[in-house]
Amino acid sequence: MKRRIFGLENEYGLTCTLNGERRLSPDNVARYLFEKVIPGARNANVFLENGSRLYLDTGFHPEYATPECDDVAELVIHDKAGERIVDDLRHQAEQRLREDGIEGNILLFKNNTDSAGNSYGCHENYLVSRDVPFQRLAEVLIPFFVTRQIFAGAGKVLQTPRGFHYCLSQRAQHICQEISGATTSTRSIINTRDEPHAEAERYRRLHIIVGDSNMSEVATYLKLGTTALVLDMIEDGFFDRDYSLQSPVQAIRDVSHDPTLREAITLKDGRTFTALQMQLEYLECATRYVDSISPDLATKDVLARWADVLTKLDSDLMQLSRELDWVIKKAWIDKFMDRDRLSWRNPKVSLLDLQYHDIRPEKGVYYRLALNDQVDRITDDETIEQAKHVPPQTTRARLRGEFIRQANLKGKDYRVDWVYLKLNDPERETILCKDPFQSHDERIERLIRSF
Repeated sequence: MKRRIFGLENEYGLTCTLNGERRLSPDNVARYLFEKVIPGARNANVFLENGSRLYLDTGFHPEYATPECDDVAELVIHDKAGERIVDDLRHQAEQRLREDGIEGNILLFKNNTDSAGNSYGCHENYLVSRDVPFQRLAEVLIPFFVTRQIFAGAGKVLQTPRGFHYCLSQRAQHICQEISGATTSTRSIINTRDEPHAEAERYRRLHIIVGDSNMSEVATYLKLGTTALVLDMIEDGFFDRDYSLQSPVQAIRDVSHDPTLREAITLKDGRTFTALQMQLEYLECATRYVDSISPDLATKDVLARWADVLTKLDSDLMQLSRELDWVIKKAWIDKFMDRDRLSWRNPKVSLLDLQYHDIRPEKGVYYRLALNDQVDRITDDETIEQAKHVPPQTTRARLRGEFIRQANLKGKDYRVDWVYLKLNDPERETILCKDPFQSHDERIERLIRSF
């Protein structure tokens, strides 16, 4: 797999309840959550010592953006570290609520929809070569993203005019266009935002907003790894097929609404494929591509996992009840529906759906399953705990994280962003860091020594 910069951003659902009733308004909950990061701040926006960014997004959604990673497995680790960092804020905020005489529990959900029908995002970022025309990226990636949800979807109990039923993806229902620049309205399969945070003449940052937030480490790994493989093929001019869809927006919803995976979608040339058949087409092309290069171990692992998952989806998808979010969740909900004789329209079922995404280690359903070794993992808790404080060592994030750590230790006032860092001293210059692959820089190391 080509060396590439990856990033993942997750917005979290936030509420404060007491005995099941909302206790505080979202803006007040957010204030308690973030005042430890920036005292008194309502619109926190900080970079942390592991190189990540933590801030409050539109609608009072805490958002964690991972540091730059150049390895898919490492990105999974830092995504999980984000959950733990946000949960630490929750724990501290609850203590301050008690100190102020306010009873209530703060709840944070790593999902993409709330009970009012609002959607908030999970954004994937891939650094790609500017030599590839954007239209070519869109042509190949749109059919891939429409069908990728069969292994990357988080699952959702959805109410439609025909009643309640289970679907594959939380985000699919909120996609309105094939291509657009918006992220909060007219959401699209392909987003045109182009802020490379790197040398703009060489790189484009492909900003993907179509995917779900995943609790499963395996699902996150597959979502990112398979996309990286497809990007490798596009950049090398290897992918030579046309799977353009007749109606991509309708297709992404049709695929999501069919957990049996039998729904057929129509291509512009009149052919029809199920989502599974489409993914098998991409897999076959990726297999030929990998056979034509000298693949590293990461590429081989992604390809093997991709093939295994599609095989199991084709034969008996419940074999994936340890690996894929939508299958794990469905198996768990089915069990409780059978035990308590519940229908899909029962409010308890929607509550079970939500509880799967609760990031509290002691309460969330996913974490209870993980604690009982009922889900497969990519990493372990010790590695995740370390990633809360230590940035990736092979990218620009190392420079940013070390600068922040040392500045905090020495009580220095500073400013940082993805591409620069500066001590708030008129005598000091702003240091630009435009190469995201660069993990060592004498200018920054000299600045740190001067503290």
